[in-house]
Amino acid sequence: MTDPHRVVVVGGGFGGLNVVRTLAHADVDVTVVDRTNHHLFQPLLYQVAAGILPPGLIAPALRGVIKKQANARALLAEVTDFDLERKVVAASGPDGRPLELPYDTLVVAAGATHSYFGRNEFARYAPGMKTIENARHLRDQILLAFEMAELATDPAERAEWLTFVVIGAGPTGVELVGQVAELAHKVLPRDYRTVNTKEAQILLLEGAGAVLGPFPEKLREYSRNKLESMGVDVRLNTLAVDMDDESITVKGPDGLEVIRTRTRIWAAGVQASPLAKLLAQKAGLEVDRAGRIPVQPDCSLAGHPEVFALGDMVALNNLPGVAQPAMQEGKYVGKLIAGRLSGDEKTEPFKYFDKGNMATIGHRSAIADAFGMKFTGVIGYTMWGFIHVLYLIGWGNRIGTIYTWARALTFSRNRGHRLITFDDARSFGAADDGERAAVPGRAADAEERTAVPGPARDARPVSPGAAPAGAPPSAPDR
Repeated sequence: MTDPHRVVVVGGGFGGLNVVRTLAHADVDVTVVDRTNHHLFQPLLYQVAAGILPPGLIAPALRGVIKKQANARALLAEVTDFDLERKVVAASGPDGRPLELPYDTLVVAAGATHSYFGRNEFARYAPGMKTIENARHLRDQILLAFEMAELATDPAERAEWLTFVVIGAGPTGVELVGQVAELAHKVLPRDYRTVNTKEAQILLLEGAGAVLGPFPEKLREYSRNKLESMGVDVRLNTLAVDMDDESITVKGPDGLEVIRTRTRIWAAGVQASPLAKLLAQKAGLEVDRAGRIPVQPDCSLAGHPEVFALGDMVALNNLPGVAQPAMQEGKYVGKLIAGRLSGDEKTEPFKYFDKGNMATIGHRSAIADAFGMKFTGVIGYTMWGFIHVLYLIGWGNRIGTIYTWARALTFSRNRGHRLITFDDARSFGAADDGERAAVPGRAADAEERTAVPGPARDARPVSPGAAPAGAPPSAPDR
């Protein structure tokens, strides 16, 4: 009796998880390794930051997801190296113990992290949102701003706390800024006595000439008009050029301007996981400007047919860095592996089926470009909600999300997950004393987060095709 074919999958995101599940009935031994113990449904991550959804509904435990799959196991570890000659993945456990994971087939789906376009120091002042920890951190930071505004006696200081700047007008930036606007103008006004939260200034900065650039012009215009009606100051052709603890300097059509603010959120771009560069070096390949590794039409690496890469970390046919390509690539690679083991050597190149683009703006307002038609308002919002619930893992999470949405957005118009503690607030205050980099949950820049496998970041179940907004239009489309 021969041993089962060993498949190591790096990353439990959309791509990696679909590989694992597609191989459920194959004669293989699958090991999925990730730095987190959960699969993250990143499209709804901003709702954790806004206090709408609890993290558990969008981040089911990986072990729970694959518990009925007898040929698969999950490991909590950090991948540190690839030995393509020996066919071994090197990793380290949470306690630092070295691990060696031998494979017959390797699949790397490590996702992406933040890109500050060469200004990594901005991470200290403008955290991004790619992980559950990032979302919790942003939730705390946004809530703290209102708490500090309530305490402030100086009008200038209060104005700084009530000024929110979101950098990047792709889907993530639009969704985040819409939620901040709803918090300030609709949810919180009756919660505070000293401060009027309706006075909050909410800015959305975009380096290009339109919000949601990949969408048709009609939908872009609708989105901008809707945001402005919600009280968002949309500034196009405007770049962030400098930041400190209490301000951001922007360069727009009228020149430089210093905006006094304590809250900045980065939603302007992503960079492939550092594992893409490491894997490329081992395979003798070159990554592109966004750090993505080139792959063959079947998602394998040139010269290494047993090694596959997929999702946000690969460059293939100019596909957008969203959930659908990763999911479809994962299913394709899983079927390809199973076919090889059954003796089927026929290999059709991967073909992507574009299911459309969607983005939500605010309550009962979204846009959808699907089925050759364009939808806005309540219809677009209903489509967006249906698609996102459909792609959640587990009926419990789907039902829980629908219930929470009904409670938070329709009946009570409240945000039930607005938790912050005094110690949380103090951790933000320490940042002003130069200790910001040590604050737990602080978004790390790409240089600090080496070898980070994980879910596809900034991914959506339909394809918004988000370009990195807030950066020069020539920036890579990831």
